[in-house]
Amino acid sequence: MDLDEVAGRLYALPPSDFTAARTAEAREAKEAGDAALAREIGKLRKPTVSAWAVNRAAREHADELGELLAVGEELRAAWAAQDSDALAAATRRRGEVTGRLSRLIREAADLSAAAAAEVDQTLDAAVVDADAADEVRRGRLAKPLSYSGFAPAPVSAAPAARRKKPPPPEDEARKAEERAEAEAREAKERAEAEAAHREWSETLAEAQREHGERADKVARLEKRLAKARKRLEAAAHRLDVARREERHARARLNG
Repeated sequence: MDLDEVAGRLYALPPSDFTAARTAEAREAKEAGDAALAREIGKLRKPTVSAWAVNRAAREHADELGELLAVGEELRAAWAAQDSDALAAATRRRGEVTGRLSRLIREAADLSAAAAAEVDQTLDAAVVDADAADEVRRGRLAKPLSYSGFAPAPVSAAPAARRKKPPPPEDEARKAEERAEAEAREAKERAEAEAAHREWSETLAEAQREHGERADKVARLEKRLAKARKRLEAAAHRLDVARREERHARARLNG
């Protein structure tokens, strides 16, 4: 047993099961005489819900995730080459593949709007950053990933004598970047809107169910109260009769 093997098992678990399983794994390593491994296992961080959802996708939707990471490689290559056509094509595929994978992840795990947004943020980071892509592919995230900026910085231009072909005009590359950023923002905003709508739809359904249950309970209690009031009225009537008859009987006795 080694740390890599243990981490693979632990990060496949839901967050609610992680801590107990980590404790059991560390104890097993310690009992086996590997105190160093036990300490390393104890340092593994419990994943957030969004990190767990991405880890789950790495295992259950490996093909779809692989497609997204391949698009990321194309996007980074196009950016490095300053190929505006390839960049635009890869950006379009990025939006389609990211949206499809994001929906699969949200459907597989009941995520809040905040967690769904973190999933999208992590997928975006995996597309534009090779190191983030490797982390996502391994399926052992403890927290969501983020990337500041749209894509890696362009490579430095080679001297004119060594260039095989001139790069696209600067304004064309800039426009391609702006289009790509706009499309990425639109895809992310739509994903966040879908997640928020799904969350509030679930909240509405739960509120309606709770309201119905409480309304039924109130109706039952009102029926019981109505019956109790009738019994109280009958008891009050019997009390009045008993008082009146007792007075009459006492008067005859004293008379």
